[in-house]
Amino acid sequence: MLKVPDYEFWFVVGSQHLYGEEILGEVRSDTEDIINKLNASGKLPYPIKFKAVATTADEITAVMKEANYTDKVAGVITWMHTYSPAKNWIHGTKLLQKPLLHLATQYLDHIPYDTINFDYMNLNQSAHGDREYGYINARLQKHNKVIYGHWADPEIQQEIADWEDVAVAYNESFNIKVARFGDTMRNVAVTEGDKIQGQIQFGWTVDY
Repeated sequence: MLKVPDYEFWFVVGSQHLYGEEILGEVRSDTEDIINKLNASGKLPYPIKFKAVATTADEITAVMKEANYTDKVAGVITWMHTYSPAKNWIHGTKLLQKPLLHLATQYLDHIPYDTINFDYMNLNQSAHGDREYGYINARLQKHNKVIYGHWADPEIQQEIADWEDVAVAYNESFNIKVARFGDTMRNVAVTEGDKIQGQIQFGWTVDY
């Protein structure tokens, strides 16, 4: 019987040190609240784990490397609660070999017009940060998934759930072994044709 391993997804939120410890603490708190409520929604087939508030290129690169070699991690979800200079994401994003979801959202589902002030605007810069981050992914031709909308919306949660299923299927596809019959040259690359391309492109082992 086919059994899918207990995968999880890492959530990485982007920012920068210029905001200061107080704002970065709020960024982490808001992010953990989103994750807890997504996990409690009953919509997601696999849990999301808070991984980091990433503020430097080195931190981002380290997280992406760790995601690559952690087998139970099926993919990475990113969000820019504040502004995160996207040059910091270039190296880590290029190294990431797992599925990537850019969740373009806001923490609140409304704008508090009666109380809005500079502190609110300083913290809630997703429109600015997600645009910057989206640009660099497009420039890198990452072809990652982008989900745009409020995280508490049931339709958005369903989109996240669907992406999780696809991401897990992608990871599991590397365990696929395909048999072909009638070949005479065992594992000789120059005569293996589409079987070689299948292993290069999809990670599928095609043997006899």
